[in-house]
Amino acid sequence: MAQLVLTVVGDDRAGLVNALAQKIAEVGGNWEQSELAELAGAFAGIVLVSVPDDHVAAFTTALRDLDGLLSVTAHTGSAADAAAGESGHTLAFTVLGNDRPGIVRDVTAAIAAHALSIDTFRSRTLEAPMAGGTLFEASVSVSVPASADAEAITRALEALAGEIQVDLTVA
Repeated sequence: MAQLVLTVVGDDRAGLVNALAQKIAEVGGNWEQSELAELAGAFAGIVLVSVPDDHVAAFTTALRDLDGLLSVTAHTGSAADAAAGESGHTLAFTVLGNDRPGIVRDVTAAIAAHALSIDTFRSRTLEAPMAGGTLFEASVSVSVPASADAEAITRALEALAGEIQVDLTVA
């Protein structure tokens, strides 16, 4: 079975997920994992699917039938690629603070400076009714290689939190 990572985007409306699921089922594929969301009227996400090796070309061609409903791009993945990030451990943390431009840039720069790979990055803004204004919140999970100093990485993130005036909680 070939693994494909699909990126999907379209105007939000009923039936989008089902239309994609139908295309996957038509070739005997399996929907394995996904992150999907409605954002500002658009529906977007990523989906990991397994498709029989001899049906990959037909499947990617069939995805074009969704044009006008969903724009879907298939990227090849492999078990070897997925296994590459499994050594070491995962560091999870949340960032919470007053919303302002640059928070994501600063946090991801600190992650990149330690050559870490982001596993998940989920963010949102929310109203702060008691204080007024808007808060920014992110939940982040990064892969830390066994050879990396997790304490040094945590200290760097804590120092950054103080600099950009956000709360950092390491899980």
